[in-house]
This record gives sequence, structure tokens and C-alpha cells, in this order.
Amino acid sequence: MIKYGGAAMREESLRQAFAQDVVLLKYVGMNPVVIHGGGPEITRYMEKMGIEVRFHHGLRVSDRETVEVAKMVLLGKLNAELVGRIDRAGAGAVGLSGEDGGLFEVAPVANAEEVGFVGNIERVDVDVLNHIAGDYIPVIASVGSDRDGNSYNINADEAAGKVAAALGAYKTVFLTDIVGWLKDPEDETTR
Repeated sequence: MIKYGGAAMREESLRQAFAQDVVLLKYVGMNPVVIHGGGPEITRYMEKMGIEVRFHHGLRVSDRETVEVAKMVLLGKLNAELVGRIDRAGAGAVGLSGEDGGLFEVAPVANAEEVGFVGNIERVDVDVLNHIAGDYIPVIASVGSDRDGNSYNINADEAAGKVAAALGAYKTVFLTDIVGWLKDPEDETTR
């Protein structure tokens, strides 16, 4: 399980190296599963479209319009680009979202009245992933829907943890440059 984000998504040389490394994992007999976010890119597109960008305790406040922008960026741009890179690096990849094949069953977060359509994953359908992972590398965008078809923005770090737990992943790697994840308990400057 690999959560792909941070500078590795923004810098061209790192994007290419990531795709090659994922393909190598597949060639040596592992079945990597990639999940990605795209917060900075979502923010950039929201600002271009004149949509207010707000956060509440680290979660993007997401009305229906914000979720549509998130889906557009995550699925239509970032997921497609990543799948293409992995394909060109030598292994087949399949782009997915939590809405595909009922992969994620989602419910609103506890403070939905403050953040809107932000969801928690209640269930991951591992059969979908196991079926695809035998031959392809699943690349999952962090959006999903509830039983009524309402779409939700999902924190990619949380999604990666839920998918890893559901799969019983041997290893989970978070590629990120978010300060909270980089804390070194021995380094006084990161406390």
C-alpha cells in the first residue's frame, strides 16, 4: 500500500521515478496498490474557478461544488496522469475511485455540519482490489460515495490507512512532505 502525495506529486523527476519504482515492485512479485490525494491541485483549480477555499481543523470544507472540483482534479487529471505514467513505465495500471465497483462505503464525518461533504470510509471492498491487483496496479483517487449516491471528499491519508487495513497489507508507505508526518522524535526542531 502506497499513499502518494507531497513533493513526489509536484516535481517531474519524482513523478517519473515514482512510476518506475511502482512498476519495479510489480515486476518483483509484489502487488502494489496506490492511493493518492491532490489537495494543492484541488486548491489551485478552486481558486482559478473563483471558489472559496476553506479548511476546518485540517479538513477541506466541501460543499457539493467543491466535491465536483475535487473529483474533476483527482479523477480527470491526477489519476489519469498517474495511470499513464505507470503504463508507460512498463506495467498496466487501472484508475479507480472509491465510487468504482462499490470500492468504498462512505459516511459523513462526525462534524459534517462544519465541513460538509467530507467522508469517512466505513468499508473497503477488497474483492475489487484483489481482482484488479492480480494483473494490474490499482491507482485509487480519494473520493467515494454513500449508499444514497452522495459523493464525498476523503482524506487520502485516512483512505490509505483504511485500504491497507482492509487488505492486510504487509507494508504501508506514505510518500509525503506534510510536517505532521515528518516528525522525528529525536529532533527538537520538529516538536
